[in-house]
Amino acid sequence: MENIVLTIHLILALALVGIVLLQRSEGGGLGLGGGGGGGDGIMSGRGAATALTKITWVLAIAFIITSMSLTIIASRNANSSSIFDRLGNESQSEEIDTDALLPPTDELLPPVKGEGAPLVPSAD
Repeated sequence: MENIVLTIHLILALALVGIVLLQRSEGGGLGLGGGGGGGDGIMSGRGAATALTKITWVLAIAFIITSMSLTIIASRNANSSSIFDRLGNESQSEEIDTDALLPPTDELLPPVKGEGAPLVPSAD
């Protein structure tokens, strides 16, 4: 169900971007539209603006509905506990014996020749 709503949501997003880019810029912000404009096209003038505006509204409302639907679906599938709660429980339940991981301290020291011998290698 979530995948279907997500697919519809993505299609709506792309369609909404396309419809918005098709609309004429009234202020001439992009430098493409905004002039008086003649009636050369099939749908020209006010009729095209009204149709594109209605399509934009329908797509925007559908986009908002799918956004809310995805939020509701995700909240139902989510766990009620926090990720920090789950991390805290795992670290307390599994105690690690650090003494078993470390080598014995006798092996960490250099070998000693005699009682008063320095702990440096000989030059021989």
